[in-house]
Amino acid sequence: MSTLLHSAPTSSPSFSRITTPRFAFAPITGISLRNGVRSKAIEAVKLENGRPSASEFVVSGSGNAIPSYVVAPNARVQDLVNRNDTRLRIFSGTANPALAQEIACYLGLELGKIKIKRFADGEIYVQLQESVRGCDVFLVQPTCPPANENLMELLIMIDACRRASAKNITAVIPYFGYARADRKTQGRESIAAKLVANLITEAGANRVLACDLHSGQSMGYFDIPVDHVYGQPVILDYLASKTICSDDLVVVSPDVGGVARARAFAKKLSDAPLAIVDKRRHGHNVAEVMNLIGDVRGKVAVMVDDMIDTAGTIAKGAALLHQEGAREVYACTTHAVFSPPAIERLSSGLFQEVIITNTIPVAEQNYFPQLTVLSVANLLGETVWRVHDDCSKPNSCKLFKWVDEDVKEDEDVEEEEKCRDETQKQLEEARKENHKLHKKLDVKRRKRSILLCVVGLCLVITLFSCVVRVWN
Repeated sequence: MSTLLHSAPTSSPSFSRITTPRFAFAPITGISLRNGVRSKAIEAVKLENGRPSASEFVVSGSGNAIPSYVVAPNARVQDLVNRNDTRLRIFSGTANPALAQEIACYLGLELGKIKIKRFADGEIYVQLQESVRGCDVFLVQPTCPPANENLMELLIMIDACRRASAKNITAVIPYFGYARADRKTQGRESIAAKLVANLITEAGANRVLACDLHSGQSMGYFDIPVDHVYGQPVILDYLASKTICSDDLVVVSPDVGGVARARAFAKKLSDAPLAIVDKRRHGHNVAEVMNLIGDVRGKVAVMVDDMIDTAGTIAKGAALLHQEGAREVYACTTHAVFSPPAIERLSSGLFQEVIITNTIPVAEQNYFPQLTVLSVANLLGETVWRVHDDCSKPNSCKLFKWVDEDVKEDEDVEEEEKCRDETQKQLEEARKENHKLHKKLDVKRRKRSILLCVVGLCLVITLFSCVVRVWN
């Protein structure tokens, strides 16, 4: 990799035993590059043959492995939580307990005690092991595969909290399943995203916290408030730490539907050029690449998508990029569903690196050398705290400080130009309206003058007729 540099190594605290892997990024460090991407970078978890390095974790007094960045939680959050720790409760389902533990560590709390088990016939049993009366309860449960099992577990957890007299119930859903069924593309199709939203609402949830929904309109399916956070800042900071020269970088959208996402991603990477892969889909999870819109020859291509399921779309797109002369291809996604045969396609050598987040847990057998896992625990933890404290939700730009000064200045200039253009348009419209009004007034004046002239002429004729009669 001639254009990429390894991120700076971090000091590794001593450890005694690893019990459960945690995927997280290290503290933020400043980076200033010349002719490249300038940003605040977050170092990714180091992988040894695709697995997390033991040096990234320390062990607490209870013997549990804790990521190094949460050993000393944010002092402000810690003090505030200590004063109100009886009002905030965080419970985890069985879908992603590692992420829930990281969120709780960021807030300086312990996960709530909950009992979840399956009966012999597959029914789910949920019982809270502590009181939540009058508390703000946050239930961390992505609806990842097995989607139906995890969704049903979430609904039963919400019902248990509602029947335990919780004051507010927030469903923290890092990955929202069924989000792809958000519209009717053919006749006689269901809109499952709306159905799932209704189920969560009717179960008793007061609010939903989701990360990188497949489409923005999914927020409108809920009849309760939805806090939508984005995982892009974490990936952007990691890419900035790779020191990719802006002249060698091109952001690629794997399909036309993701152009808006890729354009926003490219704008934050020093306004990098954009390319689009045009594909024709013949069925679900089946994609056929047709052609490429844009120039990638001799450049480092960064493919951006919200999720990787079977990796068919992104793998065929990467093959096309190599055919068009791309030097290296990176895959960046928030949700790693990794349905078979995704691992074989991603580890086939098409990608220099596959960058994902831990919204969905990755099974140990699914690790491969090119995989990099970043954590969104800080982002979700800060959002949880602000929802609990009735603050505005965190702005990703402010929370992670990943927008460089040049981009900020460009955005300010663009906003000023937009305001100036809008003001100019309003002035032009006001002038046109004023001109029309003057025309109407002139017409009325002319009509009034003509009417007065006619009336005066009639009076003169009448008077003249009277004088002639009197004279005769």
